[in-house]
Amino acid sequence: MAVSEQNLDDYNIYNHLTDEELLQIAVERSLSEKQPSSASSSAGAAATGPTQTNPNPPHRGPDSSKFLQRVPPAQPPPHVQNCANPPTALSQFLYKVSKREVSPLQSIIMNGDAEALMDLVRQRSNSLMEPNDEGWIALHEAAYYGQLQCVRILVRAAPDTVNRCTLKHGTALMLAAGRGNFSCVEFLLKHGADLNISNKARETPLFAACENPNEAIVELLLRSGAQVNRSCIQGGTPLHEACRHGLLKLCKMLLDAGANLKLKNIYNIQPFFTAAQNGHVDIIHLLAHKGADINAQAGDGASPIYEASKNGHISAVEALLTLKADANRTTKSGLLPLHVAVQNNHARVVSVLIPVTSRVRIKRCGISPLHMAAERNRDEILELLIKVGFDVNAKLSQDWSRIYEDHRSTALYFSVYNGNLEATQMLLEAGANPNLDIFNPLLIAVRLGWVDMAVLLLRYGADVNAQISTQPSSFPSAILFSMDCLPMLKLLLDHGCDAKSCFQCSYGQKPHPTIAPSRHPIEELQVSVDLPPQHKIQFCEEISSLSYCLTPGPIILMLLDYVSHICLCSRLVGILASHSDWALIKLKAFPPHPLMQLCRLKIRHLVGIQGLKLLHTLPLPVRLIRFLHYDVHCHSI
Repeated sequence: MAVSEQNLDDYNIYNHLTDEELLQIAVERSLSEKQPSSASSSAGAAATGPTQTNPNPPHRGPDSSKFLQRVPPAQPPPHVQNCANPPTALSQFLYKVSKREVSPLQSIIMNGDAEALMDLVRQRSNSLMEPNDEGWIALHEAAYYGQLQCVRILVRAAPDTVNRCTLKHGTALMLAAGRGNFSCVEFLLKHGADLNISNKARETPLFAACENPNEAIVELLLRSGAQVNRSCIQGGTPLHEACRHGLLKLCKMLLDAGANLKLKNIYNIQPFFTAAQNGHVDIIHLLAHKGADINAQAGDGASPIYEASKNGHISAVEALLTLKADANRTTKSGLLPLHVAVQNNHARVVSVLIPVTSRVRIKRCGISPLHMAAERNRDEILELLIKVGFDVNAKLSQDWSRIYEDHRSTALYFSVYNGNLEATQMLLEAGANPNLDIFNPLLIAVRLGWVDMAVLLLRYGADVNAQISTQPSSFPSAILFSMDCLPMLKLLLDHGCDAKSCFQCSYGQKPHPTIAPSRHPIEELQVSVDLPPQHKIQFCEEISSLSYCLTPGPIILMLLDYVSHICLCSRLVGILASHSDWALIKLKAFPPHPLMQLCRLKIRHLVGIQGLKLLHTLPLPVRLIRFLHYDVHCHSI
C-alpha cells in the first residue's frame, strides 16, 4: 500500500507540467536508467539494503508510455485497390499527412486542448493561419483529427477560412468527411462549408465519405445537397465506391438520391461491375433490379461474371447466372470466365461454369481450359475437366502457341514441362497423344533427366526416335540429350531407340572436316523462323565435342549392345583408340558377333518398337522375355 501511495504522490508533483514537459521527463528518465554496468551494479547492491538509494527507481515517476499514447499513432496506409480502382489522391494525401512531424500547434489540436488553442486565438498567433508545406492550416488539422471544439474555435475566429483549400485543394469538410468525423462535418456545413468543392483528384466530400464509408455522413451530405453523380479524375462515382465496399444501405441511399447506374470510370467500368468484382451478392441483385446492365464489359473486354470468376466469388457467379449473365463473352485477349477460373484455381467456380460454357466458343478462343490447368498445375481442376469430356488432345492456336519459345501446343506438353508426373499420367490415361507437339515431350524428360517421366511417356507410345526440327541430326535426338545419363540412354535403347544410326557416318574412313560449334542443348527447344537450315549433326561429331561427357567409351559400349554389323568411322576410332575401353570396344564392334546377340537383335527388329511393349503378353518363357528386354541379370537362356 505504501508503494502505491508513493506512486500517486509522484504523479501529483507533475500535475502543473505541460504534456511536452512530461514527455521530456519521461525521456530523460528512460535515458537515466541506461547507465554503465558499474553504476547498475552499485544501484542493484544498494537496492538489497534496508533502504533504496536510487533516486529514480524504475517503478516510480510518470510512465512515459502513458504520455506517448496520447499522441495518435501513425495512420495505416490506405486500402490499396485493384487496377481498376487505384488509390485516390485523397487516400494518398491522408497517408502522407500521417508521416509528418508533429508541430506544437498540431500537438495542441491532436490532444483537443481547447484552452491552449483559445490562448493562441486571443494572442492572434500567426501560426493559426500559417500553412505548412502541404498547405494545411490549423482548421484542416482540427477537422482531420475530429476535434470539434477546436473546429468551433477556429471557424468562429476566422469564418472566411471554412472553405480554404490545401495545396491538394482539400477543404476542412473534405478531410472531416474522409476521416468519418461526423460532428465536424455537421458543424462545418452549418457554418458555410461548400460540400461540392473537389480536390485536385476531383473527389468531393461525398466521394470521400463513400471511399472511407460512413453512412451517417453520406446521409447528411445528401440531405444537404451533395451532387451524387460527380466523378473523380478516374471516373469513379460515390456509387462505385459504395459498391466496392459492399454496403447495401449506402447504395440504396445513393440510388434514392439519383445515382446513375450507367456512369463508367476510365476503365469503362460501371458500378454493377464493381459489385461483381468484389463479390457483393446483395448489391448485385439490387442494381440488377434497378436496371443495371449485367453484361456490360470493361475496357479490356472483361464482363462482370468474368471478374467474379477471376476472384473466386462463387456466390456472385451463381447470382449472375441466375440473372442470365452471359458466361460466353470473351475478353480482348480471348479468354472466357471458365479460363480465368481455372487459371486462378477456383474449382467450385469451374464446376458451376462448365455446364453453361460453350465448347464451340472455347474452340474459337484457341486455348482450352485444359491448357490453363496443366500450365498452372491445377491437378484437381484438370481431373474435373477430363471427367466432363474436354479434349485432351486439343491444340493451342498458332497465336497462343507463338507466345512460347518452344511453340508448345498440347496440355500434355505443359504437364511434362512442369515435371508434373500425376497430371501427365491423368492426361495419358485419358488418351493424350504424346507425339503431337513440335518438340516431343519425351525430349523434355530426357534432357532434364526425369527417368520416371520418360518411362511413363514411353509406356504410352512416345516416339523414342523423335527429332528436333531446329537442330536435325542423323541419329535420334533423345540420344543427343541422354549422353550424360547412362540409365536414361539404356531406357531409350530398351524401348527401341535406333542405335545403328549413330554409326552411319557420311565420311566413313575418310578424313572428317572441322567440327562447327553446335548450339547448346537448351537452345534446341526454341523455335525461330529467322534461323537458317541447320547442318545435320552426326553422332561422331557430337561425341567428339565432349560437350556431354569426358569418357565416350561407356556410351559406345552400350550402343554396341543394340547393333550388329557396323563400321566405326575414322573420327570415332581416333577418339576411342586412346581410351582404356578400346580393347573391349573392338571386341564388340568387329566381327564375328555372338549368334545370341544377332538373334536378339533380329527378333526385336521383327517385333517392332510397339511390339516390344507387348512381349510380356506372349506365351514365351520368362527368361526369354527378359533376354529380349536386355535384362542385365539374364546371361543365358
